[in-house]
Amino acid sequence: MLGMAVLFAGIAGQLARLAGSGSDAIVASITEQPGTRSYVRPDILDRGGRLLATDIEMPSLYADPSLVQSLDDTTERLGSVLHDLDQGELRRLLSDRNRRFIWLRRGLSPRLAQQVHNLGLPGLEFRTELRRAYPLERLAGHVLGSVNVDNKGASGIERTIDETIGVEPTLGAPTSAGLPVRLSLDLGVQHALKDELEAAMARYDSKGAAGLVMDVRTGEMLASVSLPGVDPARPSELLDPNKTDKIQGGTYELGSVFKILTVAMALDSGKAKPDTVLDVTKPLSAGRFTIKDLHSSGRPLTVSEVFLHSSNVGSGMLALAEGADKQREFLDKLGLTRQLRTEAGPIAAPQVPARLGRAEQITIAYGHGIAVAPLQFAAATAAIINGGTMVTPTYFRNRTNANGPGPRVISEETSRSLSVLLRRNVAEKQGTGTRADVPGFRVGGKTGTAEMPGRGGYQEKSVVSSFLAAFPMDAPKYLVFVLIFEPKGTDASAGEVLAGRNAAPTAGLVIGRIAPLLGVRPVHDVAQLDD
Repeated sequence: MLGMAVLFAGIAGQLARLAGSGSDAIVASITEQPGTRSYVRPDILDRGGRLLATDIEMPSLYADPSLVQSLDDTTERLGSVLHDLDQGELRRLLSDRNRRFIWLRRGLSPRLAQQVHNLGLPGLEFRTELRRAYPLERLAGHVLGSVNVDNKGASGIERTIDETIGVEPTLGAPTSAGLPVRLSLDLGVQHALKDELEAAMARYDSKGAAGLVMDVRTGEMLASVSLPGVDPARPSELLDPNKTDKIQGGTYELGSVFKILTVAMALDSGKAKPDTVLDVTKPLSAGRFTIKDLHSSGRPLTVSEVFLHSSNVGSGMLALAEGADKQREFLDKLGLTRQLRTEAGPIAAPQVPARLGRAEQITIAYGHGIAVAPLQFAAATAAIINGGTMVTPTYFRNRTNANGPGPRVISEETSRSLSVLLRRNVAEKQGTGTRADVPGFRVGGKTGTAEMPGRGGYQEKSVVSSFLAAFPMDAPKYLVFVLIFEPKGTDASAGEVLAGRNAAPTAGLVIGRIAPLLGVRPVHDVAQLDD
């Protein structure tokens, strides 16, 4: 009896020592099965609190090969329910009796899980895991990004959450996910933009379309759409090159919308005024190249008319008058020569010539010879019309301008002059954007039709048609950028592929739907902006 008492006293002392050591490494190493860790993620909401992404509990199927009784029966019967299982690979995995844990399928639907359960196969078990769900499917798919099989962020906003906020691992019942992440996106605006772009693709028989809505005062993104879209619940779609995010994942020569920047540069330097006359009757030459206007006016034009008539010659003359150094400096100030990043990931790096010779100066003036992501160009243009200060594009609400207003890039007077020109380009018959007008909302904008580069040079019949709009132009608040990729000349566009016939009316339809959602009230019988 004395010996037994000493033995149990020794065991009790050892247990007390282990309990007091505070180490749980041994317990974790025993209980944690390989590959079973998942992560708890916060909900993602739009600016109005509507749900975009959340975690849900779903069953995952695993096997203990040491408990499987019949390889042939298990493989055949399980394959009758999970049709895409590789039965040869499944048989190979289950035949390894030394293994005690093998994942067979992560995140089964309840219906499939019940069917597998009903098979009653020994050695198969379920484990509840957290899986990411996107109730709106493809709406905002490019922005939201995706998670991997362990519920960790892999791209887009989901990855940014991991990098900046952090996610908590869990082995069993989910713990608190913390406060939800609220984005700047407006679900109603996002839906309206997507709906109108899909209609435009059908109307103009185009291969793709993209668009964005931005608050020019803060840089907050209210909507961002790229078509064809992606389902964030299907990460493989995000890797499809045909479904690249055209808003920030690709760069394009945007054409005449770049004249907004060229005219702003000329007016802000003081080398030109809106009524400065330029002789655009003669083409410009640059080496073996000759630059002329598609529809020549046959007379000299003022700087304002160069903008309204979308004169390539006049734009080239303005750039040459500034000089290569000043032109590059202006592009630098607008952030168009360096790669940017948003919470949805890096923006595709701009393609800018290493040297601006005469030809490069002229072509960049009207949007060729330089390729940028639409989002990067929109941010630069926002500074032109918001009073002259740079904004940083952001998908997070109330995350911008934390350090005060951005740097000034042009004067308020120049910004006002460009607002006037943009409004005139839509309101006056001589403008190229008249089909974007929406009565009461004082829309302004500029068209751009750029031939797409291809094998052997530019493809005359393959274009990117775009329209950059803003409203209301007496006090600009919102920017809308619409792009239509490789439209056809259909009855709806009178057989033409010009932006004034497709992108401009599409932008007008978008503005007509989103302006009431953004609280912009129509104003009728308002005096026109003075030049």
